[in-house]
Amino acid sequence: NPYAGLVTHLRASWLSRKTRPLEYRMAQLEALGRFLDEKKQEILEATAADMGKPPFEVELSELLLCKNELHETLNNLPHWMKDKQVDRPLATRLDSAFIRKEPYGVVLIIAPWNYPIYLFMGPLIGAIAAGNCVIIKPSEVSKNTERLVAEALPCYLDQDCFAVVTGGVQETTRLLENKFDYIFYTGNPMGQGSCLALAERYIGGGLGFMHIFIYARSRSGVWRRFPGDLFLGGMSFHRRGGSRGQVQGVIPDLCVWLMLLGFFSTAPTVLVEVQPSDPVMQEEIFGPILPIIVVANMDEAIDFINSRERPLAIYAFSSNDKVVNQVLERTSSGGFCGNDTLMHVTLTSLPFGGIGNSGLGMYHGKFTFDTFSHLRGCLKRGMGRETLNAPRYPPYSQKKFGIVRATSKVTRKDDCILL
Repeated sequence: NPYAGLVTHLRASWLSRKTRPLEYRMAQLEALGRFLDEKKQEILEATAADMGKPPFEVELSELLLCKNELHETLNNLPHWMKDKQVDRPLATRLDSAFIRKEPYGVVLIIAPWNYPIYLFMGPLIGAIAAGNCVIIKPSEVSKNTERLVAEALPCYLDQDCFAVVTGGVQETTRLLENKFDYIFYTGNPMGQGSCLALAERYIGGGLGFMHIFIYARSRSGVWRRFPGDLFLGGMSFHRRGGSRGQVQGVIPDLCVWLMLLGFFSTAPTVLVEVQPSDPVMQEEIFGPILPIIVVANMDEAIDFINSRERPLAIYAFSSNDKVVNQVLERTSSGGFCGNDTLMHVTLTSLPFGGIGNSGLGMYHGKFTFDTFSHLRGCLKRGMGRETLNAPRYPPYSQKKFGIVRATSKVTRKDDCILL
């Protein structure tokens, strides 16, 4: 295997415990910050060449979010790393019981093309903070950004512990043949299945379907209000994308659709009279194509959502707060945002991730640190207290049973009513 030597080298570094000290983790995280600062212009140029993203969008959706994640982690890592003391029953009251956050080992991060900096950098920040060695696999679709990351990022990080691997499906398949202690994959469910089959370990932020429901009586007023915004319905409008063929593949079979301009210039494309069986509803589009499904009422919309795979996010828009709350209460998704799109992603205090077909696990802020940490349950007892264990040993008796039960059980607290 062409990557066996690299994985072995990183595993040796991890076994040496080089990545464990707080000072080492902080230094590597600071180096990521320098990469973002010093390579800012190259990042802007690469993302513009790959997707036509203007600097304004890159600053907000890539660089700012990365910096927020980085600063949140640097500010709190010493606290996050501390052992967490836990409650103990009477039988272990004299002992030390705690949860220790330990790194998994050698982890693999596979990133998609649509946010080519943020969607590898966010997980990488948490993986480094947790003390892992990491291999990053950026998307080959955003080729200019991939080249920049492969050439520049290793110059900032410890190359004994961190590496970048490039290539397409064939290279990724060979990479996955190696043993990793954790795999963080972001992409569509098809890729998720490949990771599961090849690695038997998976954590993802997979993306779900995005569509909009409108009541039939409201249809006439929708089109003139269609925004030419940066984000709509959770999909980013990239001017030139590497997945053009994927978009074209789901469009021709549709009977009714509006102009296919969004993916090639600047305007989004709206698909009307979409049926659940249409190809555009069968897989993630990865482009500015917005299917519109006309429903009779809220119940029909919610029933439709609940009859399909659970999405990465649901966005509910209404001037009536009861409607927004109804959607929140009666549906299930990775995340939820009322009267806006994507803004929940910007909060490092909220977990971000899918559920079921849209992904497994979560990250952002401390949730990323937790995702890349093994929570090791620990109990330390003194050697001189063996006489206290006598009731656990044969010959058994009702008296011994009573002692063990009384000192080991957890009792339910009585309800307290203040008058």
